[in-house]
Parts: sequence; C-alpha cells; structure tokens
Amino acid sequence: MQLTITAKIKINPIPEQIGLLQETLKAYRNGCNFLSQIIFETKEIVQAKLHKIAYKTLRSDFSLRSQMAQSVMKTVIARYKSAKTNGHDWAKIRFKKPEYDLVWNRDYSLTKGLFSINTLHGRVKVPFEAKGMEQYFDGSWSFGTAKLVNKYGKFFFHIPMTKEIPEVSEHTFSQVVGVDMGINFVAVSYDSDGKSLFFNGRSIKDKRSKYKYMRKQLQRLGAASARRKLKRIGQKENRWMTDVNHSVSKALVERYGANTLFVVENLTGVRHATERVRVKDRYETVSWAFYQLRQMIEYKACIVGSKVIAVDPCFSSQTCPKCRHTKKANRNKKKHIFCCKKCDTHQMMTV
Repeated sequence: MQLTITAKIKINPIPEQIGLLQETLKAYRNGCNFLSQIIFETKEIVQAKLHKIAYKTLRSDFSLRSQMAQSVMKTVIARYKSAKTNGHDWAKIRFKKPEYDLVWNRDYSLTKGLFSINTLHGRVKVPFEAKGMEQYFDGSWSFGTAKLVNKYGKFFFHIPMTKEIPEVSEHTFSQVVGVDMGINFVAVSYDSDGKSLFFNGRSIKDKRSKYKYMRKQLQRLGAASARRKLKRIGQKENRWMTDVNHSVSKALVERYGANTLFVVENLTGVRHATERVRVKDRYETVSWAFYQLRQMIEYKACIVGSKVIAVDPCFSSQTCPKCRHTKKANRNKKKHIFCCKKCDTHQMMTV
C-alpha cells in the first residue's frame, strides 16, 4: 500500500538567490495567467493541442525553460479540470499567488544536504530546515512534484512524499481503540483494557467563539481594511485548528502505538445535523474540522503499522463498550460519567 503525505519544508536562500527565485515565481505566475486566458477563450484543455498554441510564447515572452513551460500547462489544465469536476461554471481562473511547480530530478533535486532548484538563470543550491521532518529524508520516501511557495517573505517547499507501507492484517491487531469526536471533548478514546483518554475541547470552543465575534464586528464595518483583516483572521484560525488536530492525532497514535485498530465515527454529512442546532451555535459545529482530524489519525496510524476504520456514529456515546446495551440514561453529560444501566460498567470522563 502506498502512503502519500505533503511535507512542508522551509528553505533558506541567500539574498542573491532570493532575487532569482522571486523572478522565477513571477514569470511562472505570468505564464499561468497567459495560458489561462487561452484556455478560457478556446475551452481547450488537451495538453498536446495547447503545446502547439502556447509553448513557443511561454519560452520566448516569459523566458521559461522547457520543463517550466510544460509544468505551466499541467498546472493550469489541472485547475480548470478541478473546477469542472467540482461543478463550477466556466470562468477564467486567475493565478495571484507566487507559486511554482517543480518536477523531481528535473526542476529540483537533493544533493549533499542542499536543494538544487531550477530558475530562469540556472540552478541554485539552497539550504533547508529539516527539524521535525527528518523521517522524510531517511531514503525510504520518494519525492513527487513539489510546489515552491513564497509567503510572508519566506520560502517553502510543499513536497508530496510517498512510501510503500505493508498492508496491516486484521489478525495482527493487539488492541482495539474506539475514538469519539465532539465539540466539548475534541476526542475521547476507549481501549480494550477499559481505560480512557480525553482531550478537552472547551477552551478550543471558546477561542473559536472569539474568532466568530471578531469576524462579526469586522463584517459590520465593511471597509477594505476590515475585509483584509477578515482574511488574515480566517487563515490564522485555520492554521491554529490544523495544529490542534495534529497534536491530538499525534498524541492518540503515540499513546496506543503499533498493531492498534482505531475505530472512529463516520461524520460524513454532519452539516445536515446543524438544522437541529440553534443558529447562534451553528458555526462552532459546522466549521469543526472532524474530517481533517480523522485523516491525520489515519496516516499517522498507517506509518506506525496501525489502521483506522469508520463506523456509524449513531448512539456510539450511549452504547456500553462491554455488553453493547444502548440507552440515553447510560450517559450523564453534566458529570461526564458513563454508567451502563445493564452491566454497571463505569467510565469517569477526567480531563
């Protein structure tokens, strides 16, 4: 089985290299917008036909190297195909962010601890920070087409890393761990030994409510500066929530280790449940990144030799893990206590 995840690597070019990278990013973006205009007008998304129309212009007018021109076509075609697949109306796609797609061993490579990056004026060798990412450079992971990003005055490589992971047999599992995801508790796990692990979500919920209030105030202003701040707040909240999910998923997988079968709730369609939630409380429910947390648990478990399966979430919080008796009275939400009315199994929800 192949596992693919995206590693975000910070690179540290020297001042001379920064100018070359910025120039290349700008030319690549301009080339993407040029080709996007052609595709919008002709509705042609076959690369072979676009090559005849635009290749020479991409090389001469934008000074792109051969592989860069090919990557521009692939990048723009992929964006139009994605928009079509998602059901969007036909519209011109604009490329605003300075980004550059690089093919492994053609546009970039790794040599003696440095990334060799192709620019408009030849290759540059750039150091990078591998702290926390050491596992991806041990030789067992293969590199895919990377994206060079320039944000906040810094440069990052977003690299798809692929590794062959042996398929985990269900006969090798030494324990089964149920994981319940929610709002007041981000995650609650229960293992085969009857022990529980709780991740308090109250402080997280309060912080999201604070972000919600800030957005509401800025939306009332309606000024351009308020809209810019709204965008920054949204990005900041997304980064923070992603970090929370990374921390929770990492703690869960490290706690139970290899040969563990994690059973999580399949929360697909959770948005429809908000019809039963008060309007003022819907944001906290709808915007919670349940699926992202599940994905993080899945790939982290896969790396250590464990597996994740999803089950129907109905009555999972009211069902006794030992005798399977299901009753609403089993669970005391206020005291955070679970007590089965049939077999008297107790669980104390300690934070």
